[in-house]
Order: sequence, then C-alpha cells, then structure tokens
Amino acid sequence: MKNSTAFAINNNIDSNQINSEMQELSKERMSRAKASYNVRNIPVINIATHLLTGNLQPQAGDLVLAKVTAIGQHQRIELGTGRRAGLHVGDEIIVCYGSRYAPDQFEAYVPESLEACHLVAAGGIAAKSINRHSKMKPATSILPLGLLANAQGERMNLNDWAIKPATSKQPKPFTTVVLGTSMNAGKTTTAAGIILALKKQGLKVAAAKVTGTGAGGDRWKMVDAGADLVLDFTDAGLTSTFGVSQQQLETTFSCLIDNASAITPDVIVLEVADGLYQKETAALISSEIFKSTVDEVVFAAGEALGAKKGVMILNRESYSVCAVSGAINASPLAKREAEEVLDLPILQPEKVGELIYALLQQSQSMPFHASIKAA
Repeated sequence: MKNSTAFAINNNIDSNQINSEMQELSKERMSRAKASYNVRNIPVINIATHLLTGNLQPQAGDLVLAKVTAIGQHQRIELGTGRRAGLHVGDEIIVCYGSRYAPDQFEAYVPESLEACHLVAAGGIAAKSINRHSKMKPATSILPLGLLANAQGERMNLNDWAIKPATSKQPKPFTTVVLGTSMNAGKTTTAAGIILALKKQGLKVAAAKVTGTGAGGDRWKMVDAGADLVLDFTDAGLTSTFGVSQQQLETTFSCLIDNASAITPDVIVLEVADGLYQKETAALISSEIFKSTVDEVVFAAGEALGAKKGVMILNRESYSVCAVSGAINASPLAKREAEEVLDLPILQPEKVGELIYALLQQSQSMPFHASIKAA
C-alpha cells in the first residue's frame, strides 16, 4: 500500500482522490472477477492494476470491483460475450456506477461514497436502489471494494473508452426510430423485426439503441436480426442516460449516428428507451438535431389509448409516424380498438420493415445497395 497523499501530488492526481489509498491488483484476481457487459470495451485485466479505496465519491461510469453480499432480483450478471453468468455470495464482479430509471424494475442512483449498494441491472450497474416495482425482488446487494485504477493511479471510467465522432461524406442514410409508451412496449422486438425485413431485401442496415440502461439484451436482438453494425450509448461512454443533460443526450446521439453512418448503410434503425413522458426521451424528441435526423417514426404500444396519445404527441412535434406496432399485436381486441381510433396501420414488426422498405423506394434517392438489387 502506498502513501496516498504523496502519490497523488507526485502523479498529478485530482484532489478528490487525495484521501484515497491504493492497493495493487493482480491479473489473476482480475481474471477471476466476472466482468460485466458494460465494461466489454475495456481491457480491464491488462490496464486495471490498482484499487482505489477510502473517502471517494463515485462518478457515473467509474469502474468498480465489488463483492456480492446477498442475491436478490438479479441472480446472474451479463458478461461482455452476452452469456449470463450465475452469481453467488462472495463473487467479485466488475461493474460501472450509474443511475437507473426502469418503471418495471428499479429507480436507483449513484451513491455518494463507496458504501454498500446494489446491482440494479444485469449488464453491470452499481447504484443505490430507492424504489422497485412490486413484482421485483429486492435488488442484489453488493459491497464496493474500490474503484479500478491504472498504473498512474487514475480512476478508470467508461467514458475514457468511448467511440469518437466519425465523419462521412456520404448522404445521410434513411433513418427510422422506434419509440414507445413505456418499458416493455415492444420497442426492441419491433426494431429487430424492421432490421430482419430490410436485410431480407438485401439492404445494409446499421442500428443503435440511443437511450436506456446499459445491458446487452436489446443489442443482441438487433445483432441476431442481422444488422451490419449495432451500437448503443455505452459505446459512447454512458452507463445510463438517466439524469444526463440534453446537451449530453444530443452529443451521444450525434456520435452514434456518425459512427453508424460511417459504414454507409442504406438504413439506420434506432431505438429510444422508455416512454415519451420519460424526461430524457421527452428532451430528445424535442431536439432539433434529433428531428432533422429522423425520417420515419414507428410507435410501439400495448393498448389503444397509449397508441392514440403517443401518436398525438409525436404529430404535435411534427414527426412522420408511419405505423404502430409492439405489444399491441398480442391482443386482437386491443389492436381492433386502436384501428378504430387511428388512421395508421397496426402491423407486426416484420411487416413494419416491409413498409419502411416501400417508403424507402418512394424516397427521392434510392439507397446504393437497394439500387444494385433493383438493377
């Protein structure tokens, strides 16, 4: 263990770390720890050589080594490969601090110290849970052992490995976004269906999840549907978009669009988490950057009233809504109600993709890959 004050002064470490202590970490210990999905882009075994402990205030995105102390709602942790590894009391895990907004699961926030807290998302989010859905078990309890640091004693943060904005001289790809009433409205299933249908037409498709809480489930669905590139906000350096400023949302969105456009896709398919009334979603759909990028909107809902109100909000914001999809397709009665009050098709996800393809053909510029197929 080193003298923390002297080490901090000699190595130009931020003053908020002066009251910390450093412990060396072995590669063997790091390789045994279960590294979560959210740290998949970081070579933690090679770079994380020290553990910072003591009087520290965690920041969103900081990597933390934690010990599982009680199993609750999350009995498994998602690894970077997508495999869900079982958790046991005493396991050491590598996760990121972040807040969570999930009406069907947890409301949670980054704590002010390295105090005992919770695993609030299988993708690897450490936070203090303050509310949960009645159907959820208490969150799995974890004890932070310290923040991961490099050989210079600098804390490691997800943002340090964020993708950078990319430039492309190609015209902006046709862009479709899937929005919805709330969590579990069927947004990801709809986005995956759109991707699948477009790939069947021979198109090149990039996809991105723009907001939400870091976890791989939605990303893997888009990958499995055949998307040529799939990104999410964790690639842009955020463990969660809950609580971030509109400026940061717009910066993250632009970075994802830039990198998706760089592969010259025919279509970009986006998913925005949660519902239109969620604060960050509301901020994004009111953004001129977002509006100027999106060509068509698909709205996912579970019932007629939600579908009607959602379309009304989007129309008020001057979006072109081409179809309703999502969980509403599970109920013939709910679908019938919606058909009676909406002047829009209510379609299964893959049928939405076929509609998007038809709209693409009608647009002024036929995409490159589609032009080849048509010829």
